[in-house]
Formats: sequence, structure tokens, C-alpha cells
Amino acid sequence: MFKTQSILDKIVLKAKGIDKRIVLPEGEDPRVIEAIISATKLELGRLIVLGNEVEIYSKLPKNVSEKIIVLNPKTSLRDCEIYADKLYALRKNKGLTLEQARIEVLKPMVFATMMLYAGDADGIVAGLKLKTGDVVRPAFQIIKAEEGVNKISSAMIMQMPKNSSFGENGVLVFADCGIIPEPTSEDLADIAISSAKTAETLCGIKPRVALLSFSTKSQENTGYESVERVKSAVKIIKSKMPNLIVDGELQADSAIVPSVAKAKCPNSILGGNANVLVFPDLNSANIAYKLVQRIANIEAVGPILQGLNKPVNDLSRGATANELVRAIAITILQASK
Repeated sequence: MFKTQSILDKIVLKAKGIDKRIVLPEGEDPRVIEAIISATKLELGRLIVLGNEVEIYSKLPKNVSEKIIVLNPKTSLRDCEIYADKLYALRKNKGLTLEQARIEVLKPMVFATMMLYAGDADGIVAGLKLKTGDVVRPAFQIIKAEEGVNKISSAMIMQMPKNSSFGENGVLVFADCGIIPEPTSEDLADIAISSAKTAETLCGIKPRVALLSFSTKSQENTGYESVERVKSAVKIIKSKMPNLIVDGELQADSAIVPSVAKAKCPNSILGGNANVLVFPDLNSANIAYKLVQRIANIEAVGPILQGLNKPVNDLSRGATANELVRAIAITILQASK
């Protein structure tokens, strides 16, 4: 399955044998079926697959089907009633009725999120068919942010070829590629800090964080709100985490190319060796990761949600079965911390 011993490969190997229950709400997608077979062979957690039991089991070898659980929310009446009661208790102050809760839990993503909330699962990976909003909305409403996190964000792990000079051992972390459209300075600071933790805990690399802009180390009071927002974010980060290696505002080439950094920002602590790139807004982050992924044939895993009480991860609808396997491994590690 693996062509090289990349950091993403090491994440999979690190997750091997860890007993965590990961829910896949889109069980009838062919990529999910393929990923179940691979993940089972790799001993990645205990998979709980949502969908039509007969259809899913018929597509799996017996030695795989014996190691997973398949649940259909439409026929799991007892579970649905329990989860509906819990959802109603959580959301009744927002106007949700018990009858509406009973309808909601029939949706695979909501059912999966209630499993996670109730302690019947340890993590969720979805997004092959569901839109990002449909994946993250239940997570935000039910799982919510962990203590100390003001804004939930997301990151992409970008795996370059083995001989790449960019990032750390060919890995760059891009953020926020999926959640916050127009981050404030405080939001950018949260994104940067969360992404640094993702780089360290999941990828095993010492984070070197660059906050990107269309300018590099401009003079004060540029008149451009977007530039001043990034500058302010850097100050906030340094006040919260003085030991974090971070700099901004930087153009992308100043952040990742040492020769360009030497010419444009010779005093930058990063020296053109950033491995975590924080983009100024969702437009630029999402466009950048998709262009890099497709044009350079780079493996992109995520968006990995950061700052939730329990792990829920959202894949691009263009993701492959291999990317799903890696996301399962990441979710297992997040659930293990």
C-alpha cells in the first residue's frame, strides 16, 4: 500500500493496533468499502460502518466483515430512541422538539455524532459524499470545542515527494482550509496555535509557523486591513506562546524558500523553512491546497478538525480510499491523546 516511509505512513503505523472505535457514516460509498478492507488488514481500530447491512456485508470478504460492525440508523430503533432523547436534552433550549430530534438522528452523520457524544464511539471520519457543513455542523452543536479553544478550525497535512526540500521531511501543514471564511486576528492566532499542535502531535515535527499574506514584512500602517490583521495575529501568538517559532506577515515563497527569505526577510526566525502555513482566509487556503494537490500530485489528508472535545474529521469529496485510511489513522491518534 505504501510507496515510501513518509510521515503519513508513519502515522498509520503508529495507529496500528490501537483499540479505538471509528465511525464511517457513508458506508455504501465504494471508497469506504475499499478503505475498510485496507484498514482492517492494517489493524486500524474497530470500524463501525453506517448504512444498509446487507449491501455493505455483501461487498466485503468474510474475514473483514467479521471484524467490523455495520449499523443502519433506520433500523436501529432502540439506539435512535436513546440518541433522540439525548439530542433533545442538548438542543431543546435552541428550539428543537423531541419529534424533530427523532427525525434528525435518522441522518447517518447525526447518528454517528450522537454515538460519539454518548461514548459509543471514539471518532468519526466523513465527507466523501457529505458537504463540509453537514459534517461539521453536528460536531459543533453536539461535541463542541474543548476547553481553552475559542474557535474550531481545520488543517490539511500535505505530503510532498520523499526528496522534496519543502516543509519537514516533505510535510507541510496548511490551515485553515475548511472552516473559518474570514478569520479575525484572534481567529488566526487560534488557527496557528492549533495547527502547530497538529503538526507536533500527529506529524511528530517541531512546528515552524508562517502567517501568510501578499506582502513580506511591510512597514507599519500599510492601509490594508488583511495585512494588519496578520501582523496583529503574530503579536497575539507570541504573547500566548512565546516559545513557538512563528513569523509573519510573509509571502509564501518567503516562508518556504530559504534563498527568497534571505533576500526578502533576512532577519526572519523561519529562514524560509516553515512547515506550518497559516493562510489569511478560507478562500486562499482552500484554493492553495487544491491547486498544490492536483497540479503537483501531492497527497492531501483532511480537513483535520482542530479543537473539538472528541475527534471528527472531514474529507474532501474528491478523496481516495487511501486518504480515508490515513484519516482513520489520524482520528485514532487524536482519540488516544
